[in-house]
Amino acid sequence: MRSPKLGGVSPKQPVAPVTGQGLNRTIFALALPAFGALIAEPLFLLADSAIVGHLGVAQLAGVGLAATVVQTVVGLMVFLAYSTTPAVARLLGAGRHADALAVGRDGIWLAFFLGLVLSVAGWVSAPALASAMGAAGEVHGYAVDYLRWSMPGLTAMLIVLAATGVLRGLQDTKTPLLVAGIGFLVNIGLNFVLVYGLDLSVAGSAMGTSLVQWGMAAVYLVIVYRGSLKYGVPLAPTWTGVKATTHVGSWLMLRTLSLRIAILATVFVATAQGPVSLAAHQLVMTVFTFLAFALDAIAIAAQALIGKELGAGNKALAHSLTRRMIVWGVGFGVVTGVLLALAGPHLGWIFSSDRAVQDAFAIGVLLLALSQPVCGFVFVLDGVLIGAGDAKYLAIAGVVNLLVYLPLLVWVQISELSGVTGLAWLWAAFGLGYMAARGLTLDWRVRTDAWMVTGAH
Repeated sequence: MRSPKLGGVSPKQPVAPVTGQGLNRTIFALALPAFGALIAEPLFLLADSAIVGHLGVAQLAGVGLAATVVQTVVGLMVFLAYSTTPAVARLLGAGRHADALAVGRDGIWLAFFLGLVLSVAGWVSAPALASAMGAAGEVHGYAVDYLRWSMPGLTAMLIVLAATGVLRGLQDTKTPLLVAGIGFLVNIGLNFVLVYGLDLSVAGSAMGTSLVQWGMAAVYLVIVYRGSLKYGVPLAPTWTGVKATTHVGSWLMLRTLSLRIAILATVFVATAQGPVSLAAHQLVMTVFTFLAFALDAIAIAAQALIGKELGAGNKALAHSLTRRMIVWGVGFGVVTGVLLALAGPHLGWIFSSDRAVQDAFAIGVLLLALSQPVCGFVFVLDGVLIGAGDAKYLAIAGVVNLLVYLPLLVWVQISELSGVTGLAWLWAAFGLGYMAARGLTLDWRVRTDAWMVTGAH
């Protein structure tokens, strides 16, 4: 009788190594569902904005500010997924299924504890956070409402991050896609009922999203619980496991923080250039973010596959996977770069009727197009090194890259450029300067075997 599967891997069967002929199929079997799950979270916020938008301008502005705070917190906590995935994958590759689930369990407990602390802190400090974001009057009140009623769901969001990392480590990206897709559909219906049916306004939108997040977390917890029962893994966390996840996570958080600072500093300079540059920059950054989701999907496949093969001691196969994923990442960048270069100058009217914004957007997209092959290279190697557990190097490299980038931003700032010219130099600094610096530091690392540590840990 065939054993039931957990996370796409039969718990009683040895994990079959990936063959050279099936590299492409293996990569995309993980990457394509991962892409769908990645865009689910932004869709949650998009649905909230669409539903709240019909209540009024003040309500929509309040949700926009509060959602930025929530996104920032969740973004910084993404290490819960990125530290759990390679740890689980390594143990899976080493044939230690019970230990893999135990590591995942500890990651989920850490997410729970962090979520409780952040939820309480967010509820108490909601008025101060809204004020810090520049909210005033009615907008301030709505921002506080949305932020506070999002806090009960923040713990669930972090649990979902950690549990998603567990399933990715088990080579399963289809289940997260299914859970996220159903959650998105339920979220739309529930929020509509709470906002308009029960007349709960902005608070109802946040409540609905919080409830759906807990429903998604519950599904993941049941999956992990069933797996734990199969292997006799205790549900209580171990201090050693939580400490290990925290140690790796702290380095990954530093890496993520350096990225966030770079993006925020870029927005600061765009703001100083004037409303035209800021508006066009936000549009170009939206395009960049969407394309990043596709590249992140390949990076997530890299995390899972590289972790598993290094855990199994398959250095040669890890090298082959790395080379193949670099080809796909750069190839994706070339294709999207060409498409953006051809279509970019003609897309501005879709987003703005202002001619100056359209012109600035066109030049920004052109520079984004030129940087796309570099972006593909960077995102893939980032995933490879995360999968290898090379978190400390990524954190240090992130700080170095930021230190290289900030002088470029300062130069753009003191040049007092604006409009098309200002945005052109800004995106040259970000797309061709910052991303190139990231590419060089990652390339230098993978050219050695220092990151290729084999074994379960």
